[in-house]
Amino acid sequence: MLSVPSEYWIDRVPFDKSHPAHPFRGKTYTFDQMVELRKDENLGAQVQPDVRQERYDRCQKAIREIGDVWESAKPDVGVVVGNDQMEVFTKEHVPALAIFSGAYVEGQPRTPEYLAKLPPGIARAELDRTPADYTEWPCMPELGSHLIAQSTRERFDVAQLTKLPTGEVGSNAAPHAYGFVYRRIMRDKVLPNVPVFVNTFYPPNQPVAARCFAFGRALGRAIAAWDSDKTVGLIASGGLSHFVVDEAFDRSMIDAFCKNDEAALSAIPESMFQSGTSEIKNWIVVAGAMAEAGLKMTMADYVPCYRSEAGTGSGMGFAYWR
Repeated sequence: MLSVPSEYWIDRVPFDKSHPAHPFRGKTYTFDQMVELRKDENLGAQVQPDVRQERYDRCQKAIREIGDVWESAKPDVGVVVGNDQMEVFTKEHVPALAIFSGAYVEGQPRTPEYLAKLPPGIARAELDRTPADYTEWPCMPELGSHLIAQSTRERFDVAQLTKLPTGEVGSNAAPHAYGFVYRRIMRDKVLPNVPVFVNTFYPPNQPVAARCFAFGRALGRAIAAWDSDKTVGLIASGGLSHFVVDEAFDRSMIDAFCKNDEAALSAIPESMFQSGTSEIKNWIVVAGAMAEAGLKMTMADYVPCYRSEAGTGSGMGFAYWR
């Protein structure tokens, strides 16, 4: 929804209607059940063309602001915390935590054959997170190896990657959680970086929220201990609530992030971190690192983006720590 004009958001609604189990506040519902459950919220008004356009415009403005913050900070190295959606892993191998220590990750242009196999509404977004030509996005193996070693000493058993494997969707390229950051936040001026993978989506080995915060603290300590004078910037990639928008939950998360409230973040039950909403755990990892650094979060914008009267869509959050 960040990558396609607002008039195309509704292209995903047929998928929403066919999905048998939308997670929402600890339970799952069909599309029609969600419509009935949320009928008093008048969500139909939220999906009118003018509202969708206003929300899209706010999102694009916030992306530009976050890109400006990144650029003005002038980091030498990046650490990008995201998750894979079977773009590089498969059901035969899904690590709970993984850190990349290779020289580069690949940006693969999408072929017409690849795009044709994607679900409705997805192919149009691919150009926003993949390059037009084959690209080797630079990484920082020295820092990656250091983070692996330090994390292991702190009893986090992370998988190490020096090359991205080919996942179930048939691509060994950087997953969209990273490609979007490289293209839209780093603006194709990709710094040497370390991709960090958190399994937010796939049971049974998703790290719980408290573990994610503790892992973030460990990363913060490891970065501080790195024998280098380079400035390191961290990026959390992922949405807030989706694929059903829950504004109340999103705002409670934002409040906890702004307060560096480790106890509140750690106490949220795993049932709330299902489907796309689980990507908040990427934020929790970076929040842990920022707490270790003693930094406070500034909210740039929160934009609830709906695409149906059932409340499907994405809660979009944009924030930074300086």
